[in-house]
Amino acid sequence: MGHTATAQAGSGGLTATEHRLANGLRVVLSEDHLTPVAAVCLWYDVGSRHEVKGRTGLAHLFEHLMFQGSKQVSGNGHFELVQGAGGSLNGTTSFERTNYFETMPTHQLELALWLEADRMGSLLAALDEESMENQRDVVKNERRQRYDNVPYGTAFERLTALSYPEGHPYHHTPIGSMADLDAATLDDARAFFRTYYAPNNAVLSVVGDIDSARTLAWIEKYFGSISSHDGKQPPRDGSLPENIGRELREVIEEEVPARALMAAYRLPHDGTRECDAVDIALTILGGGESSRLHNRLVRRDQTAVAAGFGLLRLAGAPSLGWLDVKTSGGVEVPQIESAVDEELARFAEEGPTPEEMERAQAQLEREWLDRLSTVAGRADELCRYAVLFGDPQLALTAVDRVLGVTADEVRAIAKARLRPDNRAVLVYEPVSADPQAESAQDDQTDAEDGADQ
Repeated sequence: MGHTATAQAGSGGLTATEHRLANGLRVVLSEDHLTPVAAVCLWYDVGSRHEVKGRTGLAHLFEHLMFQGSKQVSGNGHFELVQGAGGSLNGTTSFERTNYFETMPTHQLELALWLEADRMGSLLAALDEESMENQRDVVKNERRQRYDNVPYGTAFERLTALSYPEGHPYHHTPIGSMADLDAATLDDARAFFRTYYAPNNAVLSVVGDIDSARTLAWIEKYFGSISSHDGKQPPRDGSLPENIGRELREVIEEEVPARALMAAYRLPHDGTRECDAVDIALTILGGGESSRLHNRLVRRDQTAVAAGFGLLRLAGAPSLGWLDVKTSGGVEVPQIESAVDEELARFAEEGPTPEEMERAQAQLEREWLDRLSTVAGRADELCRYAVLFGDPQLALTAVDRVLGVTADEVRAIAKARLRPDNRAVLVYEPVSADPQAESAQDDQTDAEDGADQ
């Protein structure tokens, strides 16, 4: 199945064709002969929202297992073959999907397609206890390095748990808990693969200096014989009321370099006009050094060293508006919070100025152009819109929807959602190290200073 590559209005001349193999694999192709490279992107419709209690982190663990070897490519061979051919590769896991991607010289495209097909079709042949334990340790170490042992490292995990109630599919983050990572068994991993790593649960995009007919023939050759699987259950319902209804707050006392105010606001689902409107609002309020919060807190008041407000777009649950302010010197968090609320209330009442609308929409347009200007970025966006919204063509016209939002819509969504009773708040208060240890360190420092003299 396919259709013609007709450029849509607002797509900047970019085109994409869609196809579907008999086993259900959706394929999106987009030719771009500007440079002799091609990007391969494969999205599986599985993320942490598909996990069950007691087995969090399994989607992310499996992302790592996909690089551990398959039937015909053992050990670290996937990396070695791609990089040896002059390409780059990686994979990521989110709440809503797991993706794998390579960017290759054009003449090595067939290799990338064969590698992805080999692990989709034969990974179970190589999955054993040794590879399971190896990657379990890698993921646990990643959690230590990125979450547990860095300042503010668990903020995202804590705010997610506050924002989505217990039992909600987005209550936990993709990294998973140490206990659940330890509890995952080889049988769990095998069942996970059979259920979710099937061609009818995936979208494959190939973008760049390609011949579409030959590329499609390779895809049919390598992916066409892989069996589909019909055992997948739909993700649990992620819907929630528009507003939380009250402020949720947690105070964290940790060894952090500065006090911090972080907050997550419950916002509209991705793919809606309201989500585009709130994206503009957050860009005006906290998107860079020209934003209102940066000008107020960092430049004018000098009460903060950093102030940002961004949007985490989610399709299967309410999106999150992410506020992050690090205080300056001995400034207390209530002073920061009062200023933030004052700015949000003023914005909700007055709305954006014409200059702010123009600047924010231009900023979002530039970000969209940056993503689509590379073959890898375009391949990822085509997969994203195919998996989450059913139509990869939407990726090519996304910016038009943002540019069509009005100032009144921005003000209205800010007034409805950017309110104290619609947020989860984390307050970080620094604590010093063990007083006895500090005293001993001070004594040692004094002794050393005296010896130097």
